[in-house]
Amino acid sequence: MAKEDKSKQDKPDRPEKKQAPAAQQQAQKPKKEAQAPRKDAAAAKPAAPEVPAPPARLGIYYREKVVPELIQKFGYKTVMQVPRLRKITINMGVGETTTDKKVLDNAVADMAKIAGQKPVVTKARRSIANFKVRAGFPVGCMVTLRGARMYEFLDRLVNIAMPRIRDFRGVSNRDFDGRGNYSLGFKEQIIFPEIDYDKIDTLRGMNIAITTSAKTDDEARALLAAFRFPFKH
Repeated sequence: MAKEDKSKQDKPDRPEKKQAPAAQQQAQKPKKEAQAPRKDAAAAKPAAPEVPAPPARLGIYYREKVVPELIQKFGYKTVMQVPRLRKITINMGVGETTTDKKVLDNAVADMAKIAGQKPVVTKARRSIANFKVRAGFPVGCMVTLRGARMYEFLDRLVNIAMPRIRDFRGVSNRDFDGRGNYSLGFKEQIIFPEIDYDKIDTLRGMNIAITTSAKTDDEARALLAAFRFPFKH
């Protein structure tokens, strides 16, 4: 009987030892739950804006003014036949990368400010010993704009950048490729107001190619002229 009493007295002590870690776990759970809202609050900071960005000004101008003018001028039967802008490609070649690799980083930063979009680094396709260039070596950067950014860039190019060119008298109306695409070049990137003249390392030129859906050069010329493109008369 004494042995049975001892065994009964020992049994209640065992669950108390097992309950001790469980009590500690329950005490730790509220701490983890209290930390969870902090992560959610941090993740909620970079949320998208509630108000969407307004449409591009030239996009609205194209639909309301340019399309009726071109239909009346060329006699299109449907709106889908009216030529439109497809994309604008900006290309900047940087040959100094063979001696200093930081030059490419500065060129990419300047183009990102001008276009409002991160550019892509272009690489050499072939090795050229005279220029100390190997295949796959970075030689420049480019960016392709479509949609609202395309219209916004064209708006800044025509109304702000071109008037800031020294001794500007208009662009040539013959730089079409015969398929409705137009290309032009600039010697300095400081014509854009986004570039601070005091913070650049050197002057760089760039090529701008405007791709349209026009089938002939006359239609593409009329399309760009409707956007008040400053052609030489």
